[in-house]
Amino acid sequence: MRRKKLYAAFFLSLTGTLALLFQCRKPYEPVVLIKGDNYLVVDGAINTANGGITTILLSRTRNLYDTVLTRPEDGATISIQSAAGANFPLTATGNQGAYSSAPLNLSVNTQYKLIINTADGKKYESDLVKPKAAPAIDSVTWNQDEKGVNLFVNTHDPTGATQFYRWQFIETWEYQSQLQTPWGYRNGQVYALDFSDLASICYTTSYSTDVLIANTLSLSEDRVAAQPIGFFRQDDSTLAHRASFLVRQFALTAPEYFYWQTIQKNSQKLGTLFDLQPSQLEGNIHCISNPAEPVVGYLSAGTVQEQRIFIDHLQLRNWINFKGNYACSTRAVDRDPNNFTTISMPDDSYAPWYFISGGPLMVAKKVCLDCRLSGGTNQKPSFW
Repeated sequence: MRRKKLYAAFFLSLTGTLALLFQCRKPYEPVVLIKGDNYLVVDGAINTANGGITTILLSRTRNLYDTVLTRPEDGATISIQSAAGANFPLTATGNQGAYSSAPLNLSVNTQYKLIINTADGKKYESDLVKPKAAPAIDSVTWNQDEKGVNLFVNTHDPTGATQFYRWQFIETWEYQSQLQTPWGYRNGQVYALDFSDLASICYTTSYSTDVLIANTLSLSEDRVAAQPIGFFRQDDSTLAHRASFLVRQFALTAPEYFYWQTIQKNSQKLGTLFDLQPSQLEGNIHCISNPAEPVVGYLSAGTVQEQRIFIDHLQLRNWINFKGNYACSTRAVDRDPNNFTTISMPDDSYAPWYFISGGPLMVAKKVCLDCRLSGGTNQKPSFW
């Protein structure tokens, strides 16, 4: 997905305020960003809805010149703890730093905190937080303009009690291998793939990393209309076939909203490197092992509202049906005249593509035949 990312490293000036000369267009490159400080980033909320699943995303801050867009924190153990001491564990879901609970029925009248133990032996805890209910999402909509596809969310609170909102979304999209094959190869033999092993269609999932917030303080009613939450440039491969967007809505307290607003200003707005003074951030998550170590994130709790939409490329105008950009090297391989399934592959980076009638077997690079090698899975999601 080609869009702006939340670069948490942009606000690593927590150790002091660094002056910017606004009249000078010299890039702002503090030493702390260049060397990187590997601070923990915690994103998510404790879901107190009946049967609610809590998902927490852990990552590490990036330095200014990292080419990796995200640095997920894997190998951690996480649990929710009530004020009375009851514990509810979260488990890792994949390798993107995502940790989820089982469906829980947490009381809205109890305070909760998050306990995190990272693989490097450090312990982190949040303050106890009181749940705050989020109103239902009215709708998630989209449109296409000359630049690409825009996602919007609409919601309102008839009681007027919410006022501060935040959103995440989880995108799951279908993509296809550049070449398709019904054949596999093992121990020198070509064989017909079982249906479950076919790998021409895959699915991959990603979590939004932009800070998506809004408030209704200046409005006559507690209503958010057509709030932008996502953008996909024209011909983005995410929408080459079909994509799902699960939008999550959180109700924030005022301190939490202003915390995320500071992050948004310091990491996402155009001109950040030149125009914005880095700000001191004080969240409610702390490193118990080293109290001087900053932690990026602000934990909240409450009912989390969700709504899912799908966008099919057939609904889009002039969208390219992208199938990958690998250089798909192919070649012919002679068959054993006594056993047409016995083949000697050029090397282990190739796999069977198709048989030419009365002739050789055509083989191709595995990365062009097996979509799983691009990072996804060939198991269709249950909600698809």
